[in-house]
Amino acid sequence: MNEDQPPSTQSFLAKLFKQFFHTPLNSIDALLEALKEAEENHIIDSHSRSIIEGTLQLENMEVRDVMVPKSKMITIEHNANAKELLDIMINSAHSRFPIIDFKRHKIQGVILAKDLLSYLAGDKRSDFNYKEYVRSAILVPESKTLGALLRDFQQNKSHMAIVMDEYGEIAGLITLEDVLEQIVGEIEDEHDLEEDNIIDFGDGRYLLKANTPIEEFDEFFKTTLVIDNVDTVAGFVIGGFTRLPEQMDEITLQGFNFKILKTDSRRIHLLEVVRDIEKGKV
Repeated sequence: MNEDQPPSTQSFLAKLFKQFFHTPLNSIDALLEALKEAEENHIIDSHSRSIIEGTLQLENMEVRDVMVPKSKMITIEHNANAKELLDIMINSAHSRFPIIDFKRHKIQGVILAKDLLSYLAGDKRSDFNYKEYVRSAILVPESKTLGALLRDFQQNKSHMAIVMDEYGEIAGLITLEDVLEQIVGEIEDEHDLEEDNIIDFGDGRYLLKANTPIEEFDEFFKTTLVIDNVDTVAGFVIGGFTRLPEQMDEITLQGFNFKILKTDSRRIHLLEVVRDIEKGKV
């Protein structure tokens, strides 16, 4: 073959086969480089590469990084009646709800909207007893990796887990969709239009979408970032690194510590933000 000619698909596949099955990869970086080469040689497309990279990142991300904090959970009191249950379900448009005994701070389980709607279809609203339909809840620590949680979801055939902090208190919840979004990107439906760009975990940490406008960031944190020709927090952070950062890279800029939670070969997706003066307290 002429050395000036690009390698054929067959020869490149043979190279990949040899690399993956005969020569052990020594690092994630080597695997990412192989994926980059595969895309450049049109073996996989950019979307496939992004999904593979997202899957690899699951083992480095923890539940606390993407969970819905307790303050934003939609829950149901364990002694709620059928009308109260129905009102909450209709107003929230969610499909799964933690049942909580607030006096004892205990999780009773999870109830599915489809179970209640099926019951109400029989016109037996007056004597509805949620205990007949409650399902057991998966409890997971904040430190559990998303990769391990995904395996738990598969094994238990479940779509939601309640997150517990180190003191055994409820810290938040996480769903299968939250995990899958770290692989394939945002899964939006008609109920996601008002989702916040910045979520306060209540412990000095904030989860932030990288495409959040600088103006929104300034308004939320009551600050004024000094920027130059960028409109989003992603652009501000990349400018600080002077390169596209990798997952778990950190940088402190103008009084804020930014940790990269999710990125791919083209952009930043998700950040953890802590005020620099608070970082030592978290």
